[in-house]
Amino acid sequence: MAHGSPPVAEDRVPVAEVHAPHAHTPYVSPDKSPLEMTIRGLVLGSVLGVVFAASSVYLAIKVGLTVSASIPVAVLSIAIFRALGNSSILENTIVQTAGSAGESLAFGVAAALPALLLLGYDISLTHAFLTAALGGVLGVLMMIPLRQGLIVQEHGKLPYPEGTASADVLIVGEQGGTNARTVIIGFVVGGIYKFAYSGMKLFRETLATPIKGLKSATLATEVSPELLGVGYIIGPRVAAITFAGGVLSYLILIPAISFFGSGLEQPLLVHNGQLIRDMSPDQIRNAYVLYIGAGAVATGGLISLIRSMPTIIGAFQRSVATLRASRNQGTGPVLLRTEQDLPITVVLVGSLLLVLAIWLAPPLQVNFISAILIVIFGFFFVTVSARITGEIGSSSNPISGMVVATLLVTCLVYLLLGWTSSEDRFMALTTAAIVGIAASNGGTTAQDLKTAFLVGGTPRKQQVALFVGVLTSAMFIGLVLVTLNRGATVTIPEPHPGVQVTDFTEETRVQHTFPWALSAETLASRGLDQAALRKALWAQGYELNTQGGTPELRSWREVSMQDAGAVSLSLANDTQVKVSELGTLTEGPKRTYKEGHVRGADTPVPAGKYLVDEAGTIQYVVDPGIGGRIAVYEGQQLTRYSAPKAQLFALIIDGILTQRLPWDLVLLGVFIALMLELCGVSALPFAVGVYLPISSSTPLFVGGMVRYVVDRVRGGSAAESEFSPGTLLSSGYIAGGSIAGVLIAILEIASDGALTRAINLPAVLGHLGGLGGFLNAVGESEMAHPVWSNVWGLLFFAGLTLFLLRSALKGESAAVAPPPQKQS
Repeated sequence: MAHGSPPVAEDRVPVAEVHAPHAHTPYVSPDKSPLEMTIRGLVLGSVLGVVFAASSVYLAIKVGLTVSASIPVAVLSIAIFRALGNSSILENTIVQTAGSAGESLAFGVAAALPALLLLGYDISLTHAFLTAALGGVLGVLMMIPLRQGLIVQEHGKLPYPEGTASADVLIVGEQGGTNARTVIIGFVVGGIYKFAYSGMKLFRETLATPIKGLKSATLATEVSPELLGVGYIIGPRVAAITFAGGVLSYLILIPAISFFGSGLEQPLLVHNGQLIRDMSPDQIRNAYVLYIGAGAVATGGLISLIRSMPTIIGAFQRSVATLRASRNQGTGPVLLRTEQDLPITVVLVGSLLLVLAIWLAPPLQVNFISAILIVIFGFFFVTVSARITGEIGSSSNPISGMVVATLLVTCLVYLLLGWTSSEDRFMALTTAAIVGIAASNGGTTAQDLKTAFLVGGTPRKQQVALFVGVLTSAMFIGLVLVTLNRGATVTIPEPHPGVQVTDFTEETRVQHTFPWALSAETLASRGLDQAALRKALWAQGYELNTQGGTPELRSWREVSMQDAGAVSLSLANDTQVKVSELGTLTEGPKRTYKEGHVRGADTPVPAGKYLVDEAGTIQYVVDPGIGGRIAVYEGQQLTRYSAPKAQLFALIIDGILTQRLPWDLVLLGVFIALMLELCGVSALPFAVGVYLPISSSTPLFVGGMVRYVVDRVRGGSAAESEFSPGTLLSSGYIAGGSIAGVLIAILEIASDGALTRAINLPAVLGHLGGLGGFLNAVGESEMAHPVWSNVWGLLFFAGLTLFLLRSALKGESAAVAPPPQKQS
């Protein structure tokens, strides 16, 4: 691949001295000024940035991972502009730059902010926007003065793999190549497939089976297009190590805890008094294994950071040295187009305003000391991140380790100052989140600046595009996060007599009630009992309450007595019955509940949001979709996002500021991570596998194995694999599946569940027999057959996997192009 002349192979020769940059001729000559920053380019880049940011948010809360969006955005930009007429390579570079900014913000926001839910707070749209915008702008501002030193002065020494690969794709597109069709096919297939199981419930999302002979051991997989695509992109080694962590959790640790704890007559850690022998595998995981996983993840992140310390220290020293050298060299009164950065006054004034905004913005609740910590850590880690991505690429950039280090230092400072309240925990998390976003965006910004350097873009125009991409994506990232959480949030009866809520919001919830003349004889004549009736009602969005002696039908939706009586319930024998046929309904009182939060260290109930009745008693828990602690209710599998990084961050904050942590379990995880490092295995992906449900790491493993087969059969260099057909199709799988998940969450919120129930085909058609009975047996239904539903789901997942394998082996790479045309 050539970047003008000389070719790339010569461009990448290391140089001995920073002050003698390797000569480089960009693809577009500095004395030419083709169309570059246009309104349509900024709009398209922003739209693509929002789409891939949404998919990155989905992945980050699902499995704590994201993938680079730079190459898919570049490929789509070339195809779209080609369909509209024509464009220049520099205009496509602007699109790629604005579009990739969203993905870098998404990881920091989605990894950190869900920890607020675990600490007993809500995720505020304003707080999420400010955190994303300020962290992103901080990263871009600090990269402006570093560009000359890191990108120009050290060209040939710092390869910036993703930035170079994006430049290759853009040049190929300019010469007539690229294959956007593969990305679009992946997007469509992934979206339809996701909607089929997550919306229409045609097959089960999670397939699981117990392991006979090994108590509490289970094997499970999600049939997810997003996770399959991620597994392909991260490759076989990382995917296999992550899956091995899941094997340790579900086939070793959980069975061992169940075996040794089955004879105990008192609980070890669980506050609700539940004995180990009465726990399901998921309950054992939540009560014990998550602490082991948290210790392993924290240790893996710190080891990654410590291993990078020589690079970090050297990066910082060299970056400062090259910055000074580049400023001391001086320039003539006229700069070439390819050397024009935004003026340093923008950096200085912008940084000052940024510090004031962080300190003074009420939603952030950050005091002056924390604002100073943000500036110190932000400057250090942006510099470090930019250089590390230049040396080893964005995928190996230890952003999580940087956030963990920021949290540890921040929390220790708070502990020394006596700042241990719930408000201080909120401030600590905000501090770490802004730093993490700045570091993540700094690395991505450096990759984008490298791309522009190679193709001959104008730095200041690209820096403007980065600001546009950051701000537009920041407006939507928080919205996507809140939408996914609200769409999966469930209000569940959970009375806690005597427990007081002190932090009330201004919000109230009104519940409609209908006393119900039910009789045991009527239920028996229909082959029902109260447990089966509760499940059938819950599936339709209603609750059966019998605490007061008289059965009562309850609904959070505004519904009339006639409409409630007309609700049709699907029974286990494939028949349906109306509520009114089981007993007469009468109008009951409308009950008003206050929303309140439980926060702090010594609380008798888990931190979170609760609904309180007029007497001041907790009656319901509002269990969030992200990090929620209730996975199954009334026989229905609830949509839950694990948010592994957020759970780790919340654990660090609580562990240090409250000094209450089950250190025995945490230290087990620490020594597991150390043992792996001694064996030469990277601890961080393994630890993430310990922390994730095995159902999430299994499709990663499958995708990694597909990549292994493709690499063995097809061959090619690592750089070529970045824009291979398998990678492009996987990117489409990720974006399509993630966006479909977001749209389903929007449907759930917009209709209060009515639309999602209307497209739930097993529930809608189940009473008709024939096709309905078949869907009930193999789809997402409480009546699903334990064997055939697994087989049915595996058939669909196998088809999706085989399509990826075939496309990866037979498809055309985005690097395929006609012979290069001589540049005039």
